[in-house]
Amino acid sequence: MDIRIGELRNEKVVTLLKIHHEDMLSHSPPESVHALDLSALESPNVTFWSFWVNEELAGIGALKELDKEHGEIKSMRTSTNQLRKGIARKLLEHIIRQANIRSYKKLSLETGTMNAFLPAQKLYLQFGFQECEPFGGYKEDPYSMFMTKDIVSLSDSLVV
Repeated sequence: MDIRIGELRNEKVVTLLKIHHEDMLSHSPPESVHALDLSALESPNVTFWSFWVNEELAGIGALKELDKEHGEIKSMRTSTNQLRKGIARKLLEHIIRQANIRSYKKLSLETGTMNAFLPAQKLYLQFGFQECEPFGGYKEDPYSMFMTKDIVSLSDSLVV
């Protein structure tokens, strides 16, 4: 798997981002869709990755810095033809590693509450994310589930 920073203007990436946004709109009202558009994903506080398998786009994901100790997962999506191949797990592992490298203490996310979001919720729970209150400017919303995970850096986990 080839992990690339950016590629936001790549036609395949743009197409997957459009599919992602349209899918979010099919499950939630517009005011409850928090997917970032291209310009927001190009913001200096957001790092965007595209994941490629044999030059085929496998998935995308982003990490937004909320502050020096808190990051938010954004725009995580697996390409339809790569579903059930472990791509989402690899995307999430990569983003968690990056949060650890940045010395974040907490990593959070917002996902949907509809049945279509159950696979994502299950994956996040497997990685130790727990439901939490809205963070970073979000408000309570019946279409949103907020989750967070404390990040333990390697140096914090060493026992002397």
